[in-house]
Amino acid sequence: MNESNPDPARGARDFLAPLFLGSYGENDDAFERILIEFLRDHIYWRRNFHPEDPPPISTCAADSAEYRDFMARMRRELHLLSAALKHSVPFSSPRYIGHMASDLLLPGLIAQMTALPYNPNNVVDEAAPVTVDMEIDAGLQLARMLGMPADETRCPSAFGHLTSGGSVANYESLWLLRAVRFFPLAVRAAAQRCGCDFDCGDRPLSALDDWALFNLPLDQAIALRAACETHLAADADRSRAEALAQAIEAERIETLGVAEFCARHPKCLPPVVIVPVTAHYSWDKAMKLLGLGTANLWRIATRGMRLDPAALDAALARAHFEQRPVLCVVGVLGTTEFGTIDPIHRIVAARQHWQARGLNFGIHIDAAWGGYLASIFRAEDGSLRSHEQVRADFRYFPSHEVYDAFAALGDADSVTVDPHKLGYLPYGAGALVCRDHRVFDFVAQDAPYAFSAPAAPTAHDPRARFRALGRYILEGSKSGAAAAAVYVTHRTLPLDHRHFGRLQRESLLATEYFFDRVRTLADAVADVARLILPFEPDSNLVCIAINPLGNSSLARMNDFTERIYGHLKVDRQQPVQTRQFFGSSTRLSRAALGGTDSQRILSALGIDPATFCDRPGVDERSADSMLILRHTLMNPWLRDAPAGTNYLDLYCDYLAGLIRSELRGGVSPPASGTPPPAT
Repeated sequence: MNESNPDPARGARDFLAPLFLGSYGENDDAFERILIEFLRDHIYWRRNFHPEDPPPISTCAADSAEYRDFMARMRRELHLLSAALKHSVPFSSPRYIGHMASDLLLPGLIAQMTALPYNPNNVVDEAAPVTVDMEIDAGLQLARMLGMPADETRCPSAFGHLTSGGSVANYESLWLLRAVRFFPLAVRAAAQRCGCDFDCGDRPLSALDDWALFNLPLDQAIALRAACETHLAADADRSRAEALAQAIEAERIETLGVAEFCARHPKCLPPVVIVPVTAHYSWDKAMKLLGLGTANLWRIATRGMRLDPAALDAALARAHFEQRPVLCVVGVLGTTEFGTIDPIHRIVAARQHWQARGLNFGIHIDAAWGGYLASIFRAEDGSLRSHEQVRADFRYFPSHEVYDAFAALGDADSVTVDPHKLGYLPYGAGALVCRDHRVFDFVAQDAPYAFSAPAAPTAHDPRARFRALGRYILEGSKSGAAAAAVYVTHRTLPLDHRHFGRLQRESLLATEYFFDRVRTLADAVADVARLILPFEPDSNLVCIAINPLGNSSLARMNDFTERIYGHLKVDRQQPVQTRQFFGSSTRLSRAALGGTDSQRILSALGIDPATFCDRPGVDERSADSMLILRHTLMNPWLRDAPAGTNYLDLYCDYLAGLIRSELRGGVSPPASGTPPPAT
């Protein structure tokens, strides 16, 4: 390349070059060298622990037939495993633009592999004296990125921990909110039984009914627990204090169960959880697991696959009128199917509005997908960058609504984030971050064999009690190696716009390029098909809908899209090398779309609205959902074009060929160019 005309993408490539193993394994030497160094270090560590002890495995053991037979069987099975894994999906390749997966960051990959032989169990620091603190630190790193208070020496301070995935984090968020929101009702019932009372704000607890107690702001419910602890500690009559403590525990929903608790509080109706129709399926699971019932999961309408504030207000008005407790409103920061961003700031505003009218609710943000995008919005000192500063790095991102949504994350009570998605880390590493660490005290569980009496936090060690991590969280035994991966990655690439944000920026720039490129693709195939973007992307997921020109049947459009997708999906019967690209698909239901979006999309595609119905029956022209192609643009090399054509252009050319070939009768198009060479 002529140095007098430097490549404009060179700076991005130089930044990205050391971050990953690479789709061609370009960094294999560094990967092997570093990994072997630390694996050898682990061996030395084993040998240096009481070196005076004789080795249990004798030097002549390798000469036995049984030893050799076992080694041979192990190697054979590992060879079979390695061969079978060759059929895996090539997530690391820029030709993979399907689901939420890509190449793995080297710091996290090596850290996890380095920690695995130590086998730390982060259930308690006795089993993981190093990685438990790393997990707590990782939670605080995420809290700072999200704009939550993260100074452990102050109260309230955020607390976060890792989970096996985003679904578990979502379950735990409801578990915590249920414990906190119902606690005041248990305290009042116990206080009445024991003949005492507590102050609750400017009124005694006994003066508040169930509705008022459930709708206490979260900080007041937390303060009530602290007041109970103070009262119990100060009571000189220990038997009386113990009786009250036992009475409170006996009246809690965790002790009684949902049915008995509701029977004792007949005026407190079962609580509802409000989610947009785009919410992840894990919320249905959460309602079942907690015994809350999916009938109490209120799904509200969206506009352009983003939570509709008017629909939220209507649902809250209904709850207020019916005196239905609202346990939580869930906002989605990056929907699984479309990457759209809910207006988090409007959820926060709705809480302020309805709280003044006696209706309060928790706010949980499911940012499993979009959480790490918050790094783009953070300056190195942790402050929020202005909209103008963020926008200067992009052509379209972020809109004012998207910016305001990210700016409001710190006002949420809890947030789910998945390091194993846009954190580019190995599965399974999800995370839950709560704005006030004290909510975890409401669910603390004793286990004499694992957790001793909780250590009291001090100015020098405010996290002491949380080192018995399993005492406070939904899961028990958990991987310390995953915590090491997240912690080391965050230390290597801090969660601000100059470090981790640069990686997120590449993904969004690829999305902006693809957004423009798809519109030129639509023009290129306009003589044979209608191709549209059903929704403008908020993040780095882009969906495409395609309908053959002249077709008005949704069922036939779906059949055509299925044939196109057949060239893009994983086929277990075929070598992965036979695929030019890997994509994914999703379906749009009428309920999810709503009337306005349905009409707009169907009109743009030339589809008869009558063929989009809830019950198609025997009508071969109709369908109850719309099949569309879905693209996740995570790979950092999508825009890289040292050979003159980047992967997004290659894909669009290939897709155009697929459309034409399927309309000609299914003749496969030629391969879409040659891959750019390794650099």
